[in-house]
Amino acid sequence: MNKIISNKRTKYVSNLKCASFILLLLIGFGTYAQSKVSNQKEKMLQYIGTWYSADNITDTNLPEDPKIKMTVVAKLGIDNGLQVEVFEKVLQEWSTILVELINYDELTNQIVASGINKDGDCFYGKGFFFDDDKWLMQDTNVNGKPTMNVDFQFINSTEVLLNGTSPEGEKLWKVKYIKQNPKSKNIGIQLVSVRDLMLKDSKGTLQQLGRMGYSFIETFVYNDGKFYDFKPNEFKELVESQGLKFKGSMVFKDFIGNSKNSIMEWWNACVKAHKLAGVSYITTSNNEINKIKTLEDLKMFADYYNLIGKLCKENGIDFGIHNHVDEFNVIDGHIIYDYLLENTNPKYVFFESDLYWMKVAKVNPIDYFKKYPGRFLSWHVKDNEELGQSNETDFRSIFEYSELAGLKYNIAEVEKYNFPVIISVELAYHYLYDSNFVERYSENKKVD
Repeated sequence: MNKIISNKRTKYVSNLKCASFILLLLIGFGTYAQSKVSNQKEKMLQYIGTWYSADNITDTNLPEDPKIKMTVVAKLGIDNGLQVEVFEKVLQEWSTILVELINYDELTNQIVASGINKDGDCFYGKGFFFDDDKWLMQDTNVNGKPTMNVDFQFINSTEVLLNGTSPEGEKLWKVKYIKQNPKSKNIGIQLVSVRDLMLKDSKGTLQQLGRMGYSFIETFVYNDGKFYDFKPNEFKELVESQGLKFKGSMVFKDFIGNSKNSIMEWWNACVKAHKLAGVSYITTSNNEINKIKTLEDLKMFADYYNLIGKLCKENGIDFGIHNHVDEFNVIDGHIIYDYLLENTNPKYVFFESDLYWMKVAKVNPIDYFKKYPGRFLSWHVKDNEELGQSNETDFRSIFEYSELAGLKYNIAEVEKYNFPVIISVELAYHYLYDSNFVERYSENKKVD
């Protein structure tokens, strides 16, 4: 990797902000005599995304005008063949200064890299993660002569410190990088995907989600007028401080066994809290469907949904119904989901399609989008693994019907993980961002 710069030590240390040092993020660290972590591939996934250089190693935010950008894309599946391209800003335009491939080699149980810089110089690197947060690599020239060692210390999956040393161990430089994936396609995240992380560290988790490129959140924890124990205005401020918008919230309230007065009193307080939080929509999921035995019971739910939807609309909030599997049960010859679609007022009630649970229920969401166009303002895009990895759902065919469905809020949800949670939710973002559907959707649909 030292071929990015010069073989002369004077250039190594001339300027920490120069492209030479920033490009070292592409390769990694030297092969030291340390014990390796078991899953090198998994650790490499932290690289995927867009990174920018910070001005100082103590910075937690990017400067207004970063000088170096690096894009890392998985080209052969989500955990193979990372293609890296590094850009330097010259006269306010990004110019490519390095291209590289990085991969884990199973035969030698190490991470390997090879690349070329804008001057035509080739370089090689090899190394490994020796703990969960540190990756070491060693650079050589084409003749195999060691030229530089670099270690990456990951603060989290979106923030990393780099230290460069000479082959003799002399300290050369230190620099910090912060990930900031693009937000241009208005992708949301349901926070149940990171439920444990949110309960442990709400601010830190939201910070990482914002850096991953998510544009807005949909919450899952609302209780007694608070969101994750934050007051409405406090939570709104926290979310927005991390570059996100608080768009949606899923709430739960049982109807059966409660009086109409107590139910509507609860919903009045709920809507008031959400209005203070500035949300655009509220959804609910019915936990009592298996208690519905007659059409009269089902009509009661439809009537309540119309009342609640009207209350929300009067307060400038959309109201929707989220499905699981039981919504496709049959009561007296009527599919529950169809009955609710046909007996709720489109002015007041929309439907949030959970594409995964529709698949489990063996129904085709496209059939519903065609039969009830414009009713499905939000989608939960969820898979049996990270998005698009199970090959069990033809998401791209479903995406073709986004406009007919009325889609306004496109939301990733992950509840089954092959990797650490924070990595899995970023992979979900990349799947949606790279989808042709999202490209067309963001170009043709204006989202508030």
